[in-house]
Amino acid sequence: MLLAVSKPGNAFDLDDIETATVDRLRDLQHARMRHIIRHAYENSPPYQRKCMAAGVHPDDFRNLDDLKKFPFSVKQDFRDHYPYGMFAVPLDRVARIHASSGTTGKPAVVGYTANDLATWSGLVARSLRAAGARAGDRVHNAYNYGLFTGGIGSHDGAQALGVTVIPVSGGQTERQVNLLVDLKPTIIMVTPSYLLNIADEFDRQGRSHADIALRVALVGAEPWTEAMRAEINRRLNLQAVDYYGISEIIGPGVACECIETLDGPTLWEDHFYPEIIDPETGEVLPDGQWGELVITTLTKEALPVIRYRTRDITRLLPGTARPMRRLDRFAGRSDDMMIIRGVNVFPSQIEEQILLVPQLGGHFQIEIHREGALDHVTINVELRAGDVSAPAAEVARELGKRIKTMVGISANVNVAPMGAIERSQGKAVRVIDRRKLR
Repeated sequence: MLLAVSKPGNAFDLDDIETATVDRLRDLQHARMRHIIRHAYENSPPYQRKCMAAGVHPDDFRNLDDLKKFPFSVKQDFRDHYPYGMFAVPLDRVARIHASSGTTGKPAVVGYTANDLATWSGLVARSLRAAGARAGDRVHNAYNYGLFTGGIGSHDGAQALGVTVIPVSGGQTERQVNLLVDLKPTIIMVTPSYLLNIADEFDRQGRSHADIALRVALVGAEPWTEAMRAEINRRLNLQAVDYYGISEIIGPGVACECIETLDGPTLWEDHFYPEIIDPETGEVLPDGQWGELVITTLTKEALPVIRYRTRDITRLLPGTARPMRRLDRFAGRSDDMMIIRGVNVFPSQIEEQILLVPQLGGHFQIEIHREGALDHVTINVELRAGDVSAPAAEVARELGKRIKTMVGISANVNVAPMGAIERSQGKAVRVIDRRKLR
């Protein structure tokens, strides 16, 4: 039986745990961790086998520091036991099934009991509230619906909070703009790259800020930078808020920035226990050091996940608006990192330099190929609509110089008119590594 935390009567009030002391939070985490490790061990055969191979048993968990004795879970576990082998409840208790995109192999299939769905919607509602949602708001949900967790997960949470939901899903960008103008939603939930697509369509239609009522954007599902936040805020006259989720853990609602501080997503630690590890050695690092984020679900019934390696590179910071710890801006994903002539490069580093060049918009694509033994990088970027303040060749030289100085690699830069780079309807494809296609 999971430990309950009392809920307030008004959905727009903070949950009790959001104002609790850190000591109370740690006590709750300890009790829930003890339960979830035993639940996974006793009901998930793949995890039990991992523990036996590592020589650990649930009885070995006595305090939170003991968690490091237990084995990691990774995405490959879901593929090895596809589709239902990771579940820890009978299928007749599973109320809903979602799955990751599966673009690099079999998708990770995730299941939810009725209690899991209630937890999930409550956490998305908490995230919306932290981002500034209030009674009377209308939420334009532009995350894709279907097996992807973003659309339906965000929808259920907004509905649980008590705001009006407009379930648009992704795609049909011209229609998105028309609905934003006509229905006057005050909040949008969307990926950063697709929100830029929407901003481009606003410009194409000649719309102004006065035509819409958007106040806040909950932006997530792909890495983005502070420079991208500034670009979104400027072009749509709203406040973009960092909203984090991961399908294997629960979906959206794992963490969200608080509107009063805007200093990194607060991770809802009453349901998810974080660690930062050295991605090479697996050693647990102290708070404040950069490394790979590892998450343990504390309350999941259908699919408890112990020490899941997210591959997201960040660090843990002290709580500010809430007692829970915050995540720093993601540097990228360890599996998205490019190694170019011995230099480690994340797409977010390239994005940051692009958005420092005034003539360039936020759409870009990186192509890597190899000639002989040498790697070559081409960065395709776009001019802002109607910008003729500098020749394309001059803009290309400026960006190339910035990347060489700040990132440490040489790159060819192609500057194209606005609209030349293929737009995504959800997550953007930032890197085409032709070395892997040979």
